[in-house]
Amino acid sequence: EITREKGVLFHTDATQGVGKIPIDVEEMKIDLLSMSAHKMYGPKGMGALYVRRKKPRVRLSPIMFGGGHERGMRSGTLNVTGIVGFAKALELSMDEMSSEAERLTGLRQRLFERLTSELDYIFLNGHPTERLPNNLNLSFGYVEGESLMMGVSELAVSSGSACTSASLEPSYVLRALGVGDDLAHSSIRFGMGRFTTVEEVDYAAEQMISAVKRLREMSPLYEMVQEGVDLSTVKWSSH
Repeated sequence: EITREKGVLFHTDATQGVGKIPIDVEEMKIDLLSMSAHKMYGPKGMGALYVRRKKPRVRLSPIMFGGGHERGMRSGTLNVTGIVGFAKALELSMDEMSSEAERLTGLRQRLFERLTSELDYIFLNGHPTERLPNNLNLSFGYVEGESLMMGVSELAVSSGSACTSASLEPSYVLRALGVGDDLAHSSIRFGMGRFTTVEEVDYAAEQMISAVKRLREMSPLYEMVQEGVDLSTVKWSSH
């Protein structure tokens, strides 16, 4: 609504959402939408861009020139097999969206409840229900995210988006959600998918619980909090 009022085009990177949650470009007033095949188990290297054709019509300028493929927008021989694979992956994702979302939400909640039943100072990042069914982002107080990842080397988890995995800066997304730097640095993102099982979720929970407890045993800050010390009142000396 805001972009329409100001005459600004609205583009969204929906790579994580397409195939997992319903997306209606008309209802959401989306003018441009990016999506990627590999996020729905399609071939890697394939993507698509939705461009609104009316109300308003979006006109783009090409950045690649040559044979005039794709109505002059992107010249170059088309990857037909990749396109077909992308289309089939999207078709399957749409057909299974409702049942798969229900299954993944159950797995996500199972993991969350198992972790919070065994560990304290766990903080959920993002809305408790208005989120992707397969996504769980948690901050573990008094544990450094990178150390925690090293402690659960058998699990494929991340402390930030794959796009910024080389950066040690806390996630700008978590910062925008109001998460402080300390908790942002202690965040871990869990992603569940089509082939994730209940047994794998339980195993992941066991590994995380063990690693967090082990790291907190070495944390003087956690020990102080357990003893009832209010860390905000502590005057730290510089060296």
